[in-house]
Amino acid sequence: MPVTPSAVAVRGTPCWVSLTTHDLRRAQDFYAQVLGWTFRPGGLGEEFTVALTDGRPIAGVTALAADWQVSVAWTPYFAVASANDAAGRIRERGATIAVGPLRLGAGRVALAADRDGAVFGVWEGHTPAWAIGRGSAPVYLDLRTRDAFDATIFYAEVLDWASEEPGGVEVAYEHGEVLVRDGSQVVATVRGGVMEAAPDPHIRPRWHVQFPVEDVEKVAAAAIAAGGQATHLTPPADPAVVQALIRDPDGGLFTVTTG
Repeated sequence: MPVTPSAVAVRGTPCWVSLTTHDLRRAQDFYAQVLGWTFRPGGLGEEFTVALTDGRPIAGVTALAADWQVSVAWTPYFAVASANDAAGRIRERGATIAVGPLRLGAGRVALAADRDGAVFGVWEGHTPAWAIGRGSAPVYLDLRTRDAFDATIFYAEVLDWASEEPGGVEVAYEHGEVLVRDGSQVVATVRGGVMEAAPDPHIRPRWHVQFPVEDVEKVAAAAIAAGGQATHLTPPADPAVVQALIRDPDGGLFTVTTG
């Protein structure tokens, strides 16, 4: 992801999201029709672009490199002090490094899958001002997993969550889910299973990226017209919030939400 001379994000915070896809042009056409995005070069190779909404950057969209053994997916990247150290901690805890760590622009990056198979990335370097939950960036991230308690321990150990350092990431278990906070801002949730219960075998672990929209029905209809799929989700605790799960033509999943 292109970087600007901004402060390095708090360790463990989700700093940006990116879609890896087989067909970059088809992906750009789909997201332009469905979400109104435009695109510009990202400075990290010909197959990497930055998606913009109303002229503001929101995410990366890139074609899968031939040697990247990963699937089409929207992937969150978390800020770390050292990609090498984070990769080591990931392997030590029984998870997998799929790509890297390697140099990418002005930083270093690695793609991984946690112990249940949910794909995520780690990023060492400066991060954009449009971090998760701020400005035009996604509302937040939502990890659906089989065992929220075990997943939270894994990410806390890998990403230094709940390290008790001033200004660090905080986690709290509330109303059956784990909330990840950067200051007062909730930037991610972890849910799945029940504390002290057996893991749920029916859940396919995955990080879900949520994008804010004004009209979920309009976006869902546009997604279907553009060759994708749309499934309305059960509203969360707030009945005023409307959500839908969208699958793009290449298989990338994301959520649109009114709040």
